[in-house]
Amino acid sequence: SSSVDLKKLRGILWSGCPSHLRPICWKISLGYIPPTFQRHHETLRRKRAEYHSFSAEYFESNRVMNADELDILDQIQIDIPRTDSLRNLLHDERIKMAIERVLFIRAIRNPATSYVQGMTDLVTPFFSVFSSEIQSGKSLTGANDETLFDNVEADCYWCLCKVLDTVQDHFTCSQPGIQRVCHRVNELVSRLDRALFEHLAREGVGIFHFAFRWATCLLLREFSGIASSRAMDTYISEGDNLSDFVAYLCTALLLRWAEQLKAKKFHDVISFLQQPPSVSWKTTEVEVVLAEAFQLRSLLS
Repeated sequence: SSSVDLKKLRGILWSGCPSHLRPICWKISLGYIPPTFQRHHETLRRKRAEYHSFSAEYFESNRVMNADELDILDQIQIDIPRTDSLRNLLHDERIKMAIERVLFIRAIRNPATSYVQGMTDLVTPFFSVFSSEIQSGKSLTGANDETLFDNVEADCYWCLCKVLDTVQDHFTCSQPGIQRVCHRVNELVSRLDRALFEHLAREGVGIFHFAFRWATCLLLREFSGIASSRAMDTYISEGDNLSDFVAYLCTALLLRWAEQLKAKKFHDVISFLQQPPSVSWKTTEVEVVLAEAFQLRSLLS
């Protein structure tokens, strides 16, 4: 067929996309490129050129950054090396610079959300997946075609923007979307495992101690490598329902670890949730907890 059925594509994507199809499936599902194949080339040419004009305006012209812009760029430069999921990409300086540009341009062009710590985790899957499209699974470090590299940067920018648009109120003033996720997780845990809820309360561990970070990073910091890409398959498929789904995913994780958490005191609970077992999970384990979150939502929403 010359056109993709978006409903079917998102259904397939929710259950996990083959790695070699992820780049095009993500781009179509996010609406970055149209479902009609004949329009892909022209759309990509136009959108990449538009991004490169932004990059030239902010980084290649004689334009002087104001104090607020310099503060944003400084925070991005501080955060990138601290982001565990980016470590495999940062041995090439131009990848680091590309990530800086993507995050900075997005912040400047979207002042309502600007830049928030945690966005570095959200851009990582896009660089990992889109680089594989042109490198057949090899690191971008080996790329010698600057045009291909520039295209990856532009594609990451537009797709990151699409995801952030679906959870925009996670990053606006007072972050009401994240507050809503945390309150929902609190409500769900109280309802589904009262013993866990009461244990956390006795130990002085509020849901906000960890769910705030989980919701900010869409739990991508709690997964690693290919597992993050697998989670992103489902996130992209969720579209505007992503924030709601994240609340159920946070709950599913807590219920999975409930017995371990009930045996721990305050500091051990916090340490456990800051470095949970999921950081070493393989794709199959992530798929199980995604399914558990889906079941919870089906039963309780």
